[in-house]
Amino acid sequence: MKSVVRNKNVERAPAPRLYPSRRRGRPKIQLPFVAVTFAMTVDGKVTTKNYASVDFTSREDKADLIRQRALGDAVLVGHGTIENDNVRLGIPREDLRKERIARGQPPYPIRVIVSNKGRINPRLKIFQTDFAPVIIFSTTRMPLKTREQLQEKATLYLSQARRVDLRWMLQELRHDYKVKYVACEGGPALFRSLLEQGLVDQLNLTIAPFLFGGKNAPTLTGVSFDFLPHSVRCSLKKMKVLGDECFLTYRIARHPERNRLPRRSFVRRPGGIPARKL
Repeated sequence: MKSVVRNKNVERAPAPRLYPSRRRGRPKIQLPFVAVTFAMTVDGKVTTKNYASVDFTSREDKADLIRQRALGDAVLVGHGTIENDNVRLGIPREDLRKERIARGQPPYPIRVIVSNKGRINPRLKIFQTDFAPVIIFSTTRMPLKTREQLQEKATLYLSQARRVDLRWMLQELRHDYKVKYVACEGGPALFRSLLEQGLVDQLNLTIAPFLFGGKNAPTLTGVSFDFLPHSVRCSLKKMKVLGDECFLTYRIARHPERNRLPRRSFVRRPGGIPARKL
């Protein structure tokens, strides 16, 4: 699957993609619905202090993760998650693939990786399969050798900023790939960043019957001791208990700035040519 490298200058951001609002007046940026799926211990830990891949949930939880993934037009993961878990991000169940086709979706969701530094191992399993496109949002901090190796395996969106602008990333997915529903599978650093920008709509949370302890083991929002910029209100919509596990579905209150327009507008030219200020 040959890819196209698209160099995106987020510091000089392209003009936002505008879509008609249901209400009259100024149009708003339409972003995909973002649902994040996590499993955590009773004391709120999602993994160990070493961020190792830990199997502490039941078969039903793993099946639920695949069901949540199957709902998405795109499945989104952070660099740490794909490196540690080394998964292909496919849909192994034929019945779920048939349901996707019946809904008008392709059999598999687009696979999206976010990495600020771009030090991604080209030998990961996700790059050994071509059942769905792989898109990487990173920065020009990605090593040149890695960039050359990944160009034939994925579509690269590279920013000249230090970090990937997640709101802009969602806009690109919505416009370029018609993504309306993003199934995010972590990790905690990506989840925190999405929360900080008011970009999460739903949290699917499994509580597993274990206690890990340890101040350096990450919780849902990582290991930072800082508060979030603003409190996030969660509304419980669904709860199910199976065995010793509890499955919760929360709707997340949208932050007022979720669909805000940037103060400065830029126009993007085709072919990855740097944008110019309007």
